[in-house]
Amino acid sequence: MANWDQIESRGNVEDRRGLGNTARIGGGVSLVGIALILLFNYANGGTISDALPQIEEQLQVSEQKNFNSKDFEGADKYEVFTSTVLGSINDMWTDIFKKNNLVYIPPKLVLFRGNTQSACGGASSAVGPHYCPLDKTIYIDETFFEQLQKQYKAKGGDVAEAYVIAHEVGHHVQQQFGLSEAKDNKTSIKTELQADCYAGLWAYSIKDAGVFGVNEIQEALDAAAAVGDDRIQKTTTGRVTPESWTHGSSVERVRWFTEGYTTGSISACDTFK
Repeated sequence: MANWDQIESRGNVEDRRGLGNTARIGGGVSLVGIALILLFNYANGGTISDALPQIEEQLQVSEQKNFNSKDFEGADKYEVFTSTVLGSINDMWTDIFKKNNLVYIPPKLVLFRGNTQSACGGASSAVGPHYCPLDKTIYIDETFFEQLQKQYKAKGGDVAEAYVIAHEVGHHVQQQFGLSEAKDNKTSIKTELQADCYAGLWAYSIKDAGVFGVNEIQEALDAAAAVGDDRIQKTTTGRVTPESWTHGSSVERVRWFTEGYTTGSISACDTFK
């Protein structure tokens, strides 16, 4: 386990676990849930517009779970963990923006279980971790990581979870850089791979701080591989159709995370070249 006590910074985290709001339709940039729906849709010749009703239905029938709000009174370990990781990521981007005479505006992170509301319309555990550009907020249901281990055979671990947070912050950074939401598969893949590279860039920024070592960083690499489009397709359909990919293959995702982690250079994360 990584030594997060080495990090003093804290990010803006709102804990909604236990509130159980009803979600309508998910928005923002999804990591796995929306990707699955889009993969099935594109494999059958559909478009993003065609997939929207499927996404809405997925969210509407998402199982309502009841949680005791008293279980989450005060800041528990997971809230402290996410706040610490987010604070560390914000520190890096604040420094990078400052060096380029820019001002970094940190995102908010919402923890929830089951479903909740966002400015993009809603957030659900069925969608997975994602960033909503309308409210500049990252939404994470921590039970997603259990799914990642059980369904996609990821090894899990706190560094793997930190990678996901750093990836979603990467989408927030892209928005601040003026990168618009992808309108086609090829652009979507480049956008996702750049967010992976940005996550690697963050890992590079703290690798000498005594937070984690080689074994821990492998957790992030394993998580990146687990959410590759080919791995997801193989697991869910038994076949691989590259033309329907939206996030990139396992090899590509690991490659771009590694690019950021080994170079420590934001210019190395230009996936659009």
